[in-house]
Amino acid sequence: MQVKLVSLLIVCQVLMCLVVVAQPNAAQPDLRQGKYYSEKKGARQLRKTARLYTDRSSWETQAALIRQGLREGMELPAQPAFAPLQPIRHSLRTMNGYTVENVAFESLPGIFVTGNLYRPLNQAGKLAAVLCPHGHAKEQNARFAEQTQQRCATMARMGAVVFVYDMLDYGDSKQCIHKLPKALKLQALNGIRALDFLTSLPDVDTARVGMSGESGGGTQTFLLAALDNRVKVSVPVVMVSSYFFGGCACESGMPIHKRPTHETNNVELAALAAPRPLLLVSDGGDWTKNTPTVEYPFVQRIYGFYGATANVENVHLATEKHDYGPGKRAAAYRFLAKHLGLDLNRILTNGQIDESPNTLLTPTDLAVFSLEHPRPAHALVGDEAVMAALK
Repeated sequence: MQVKLVSLLIVCQVLMCLVVVAQPNAAQPDLRQGKYYSEKKGARQLRKTARLYTDRSSWETQAALIRQGLREGMELPAQPAFAPLQPIRHSLRTMNGYTVENVAFESLPGIFVTGNLYRPLNQAGKLAAVLCPHGHAKEQNARFAEQTQQRCATMARMGAVVFVYDMLDYGDSKQCIHKLPKALKLQALNGIRALDFLTSLPDVDTARVGMSGESGGGTQTFLLAALDNRVKVSVPVVMVSSYFFGGCACESGMPIHKRPTHETNNVELAALAAPRPLLLVSDGGDWTKNTPTVEYPFVQRIYGFYGATANVENVHLATEKHDYGPGKRAAAYRFLAKHLGLDLNRILTNGQIDESPNTLLTPTDLAVFSLEHPRPAHALVGDEAVMAALK
């Protein structure tokens, strides 16, 4: 059933993420949050950072330090005590060229990742896969939003197995508040477990796994690409900035940018994907407005250390705002098709990308937990219980 999903995503994502933090933060001086620098100071700091490495060897030394800082700042254990996946799958629906299924599985014991699995119809052999986190939205229903359903359905029609999953306290993920003190840690662990789920599917080609999300989902994208080499292609949308560090606890609420040994920023974190294919999608209406002249050249230089500048691109939409709208989706589709071996022709009509065959479903249609499919009885409930599981 097709419905109108009335959303203020463009405005509310900006408002929810754009937290301006005083410098320094006396209460938490080890955090870099929100619009931490001015635009000019952010660009200046990035130029200063670039002097730390001049070739591949010196960059990889720094990259190893940054990755270690990520893991330590997030308090990620070397071997997380994950629960068995034991996926819950139901309500398979067949659409025009793809299917949609409602899915949940455990990450840590008692903590469930919830989402939807989109798959192509009439596609034989091993398939590419795309992991899709989403951004913030006032209604906390971003998994069900038009822009999210459109990209997942279209990527599936191109031939990819696509899994979109909830942020904490969004959609079916109602076990704790979103701004949990250790939300960044839990969302990283959930992302790793989502990769485990995708790569466990027997027809998924683990050499062709991509990831793309917008805003806070863009943060999840470049962080997981930095932490997990199974992400072969990454497309963080409207997020990578020299002066904005993410305004939510799920992005910058733990000390990943300032460590005893070094300081870093989201541009360096995104560059940790090198030399794997990376597309930065930016616009003129948010903190990515300077990407073509500030962030992109910085990342290009690092890719140049590998002789891989052809693997990094920037699509800048100067007249657009903060969302994952049609122009941004088109850029992602073309990049993912190029680097994951997807069939762009499947979604073209008269040479133009056509999303009209997609069906927008209701939140009820896409819900994982319901009266017919209740949340498992052993699921943890409440902030205190979830925080205890993260110790």
